[in-house]
Amino acid sequence: MSKNILAFDLGASSGKLFLARFHENGAIDFDEIYRFPNAPIELNGGLYWDILHIFEEMTEGIRKAVELTDDNIDSFAIDAFCNDFGLMAEDGTLLTQVRCYRDSRTARHEETIYAKMSREELYRRTGNQNALFNCLMHLAAMREEGQGYLIDNAHQLLFVPDLLLHFMTGLSVTEYTLASVSQFYDFRTRDWNREIMETFQIPERILAPLTDPGTIIGKTSEDFNQKIGSKGFSVSTVCEHDTGSAYLSAPSRSGSSILINCGTWALVGMAVEEALITPEGYAFNLANEGSIPGRHRLLRNIPSSWLIQETQRCLHLQGQDYSYSQLDQLAREAQPFRYFFDPDDPEFFQGEDMPGRVRRACLDLCGSAPDSVGELIRCIYETVALKFRWIIETMEKITGNQVKDIHMMGGGCQSTMLCQYTANACGRPVIAGPVEATAIGNIAVQMLANGMAASIDEASSRLQSAYEPVTYEPEDIQAWEVRYQEFLAAIATRGQIA
Repeated sequence: MSKNILAFDLGASSGKLFLARFHENGAIDFDEIYRFPNAPIELNGGLYWDILHIFEEMTEGIRKAVELTDDNIDSFAIDAFCNDFGLMAEDGTLLTQVRCYRDSRTARHEETIYAKMSREELYRRTGNQNALFNCLMHLAAMREEGQGYLIDNAHQLLFVPDLLLHFMTGLSVTEYTLASVSQFYDFRTRDWNREIMETFQIPERILAPLTDPGTIIGKTSEDFNQKIGSKGFSVSTVCEHDTGSAYLSAPSRSGSSILINCGTWALVGMAVEEALITPEGYAFNLANEGSIPGRHRLLRNIPSSWLIQETQRCLHLQGQDYSYSQLDQLAREAQPFRYFFDPDDPEFFQGEDMPGRVRRACLDLCGSAPDSVGELIRCIYETVALKFRWIIETMEKITGNQVKDIHMMGGGCQSTMLCQYTANACGRPVIAGPVEATAIGNIAVQMLANGMAASIDEASSRLQSAYEPVTYEPEDIQAWEVRYQEFLAAIATRGQIA
């Protein structure tokens, strides 16, 4: 009998539902069946996700899946961005709006927070990168802003994917890959780090039980079933941190391949057997992130499509409307190697006036700045590719692994310009695809949970038939080598690269 697996992938710019149909003859149909835009909302200096709208849109997509399958959904799971959370009362009431990880409250209290426990000590205990968007930083910022009473009076804290699952099932879990990047999880003990939680007054009682990816947690509630017109279906945990799911879509070749999940952020890293927490990792702010056993991630993230998205949005507000293909064409027509900047600069964490931010950064490093739209976009693509190389070489130094190729996945791999520039800058072939890597990884873990595959490699191998990868071979290597050395020298003079 055929099986139907449904995956919800929530990103910073859209939410998408995918239906995978597994036929008795071994064929697999993989289709996007519903999509809606998603964006944070600014209000009185705060930045929020409209979690109730997200839930309603997700529910509408599930309702469509019920109709398409004649109410035969065998499994469902959610992946999304990490760190953002909701606080719940004991009766299930949502106590607070869900803040976006880009909310500026953490920046307002950054040094005060790190004065309680240093960046180095936090890294030593957790292996997580030090970043303003971490869950720990937001909880600590709430204390600093006099909102600790919300934490103290909450019954439960649920990360966004687990919060949406709770709305559907009434059940509460903390999925492991989300916990692993909270900055208060300890890889050595595979449990919460009590010293961090005591220092920042995070009561352990508000945390739901830790649950591994690939666990069937239960079924949808009767209330939810009535809402969607269904008899109900099983719900599983997967690698709910979307990067964890995306990385599972690529073949497992630990150490010899760099994986780049390229979307709003570019997550550049490799699969390793276990957490690698070292002074060198701290110096380069490398992130350790959990996955299924044997597929731990060591990575560095930088803004990627975010820079293009925000530039496009700002141009629209100025009355200049360009599609992504039009922006790419303008970039191709622009002169190469004129400008660059460091995408890791905190200046790019916020999105207001992205063209102005890029121009100011270029002026600081290069002495001149892009003028035309084409120059601006080309500058962004070249800069991101150059920074990819720096991260890859850093990974090689710290792990001792020699990288042979680069697997780029996610929405950003649709840009032929970014893929080719990455191959050129890094001097290694880029294998691009799948675009919907996160949904494929999500479904692969559901296959494990439901006994449809014996290993994650078997599951992802079967799903790879749903896409055809594209390979980009390096070109103009010498010209890119010269530019890379110029990039390193310029950034080093500002003390921005160790």
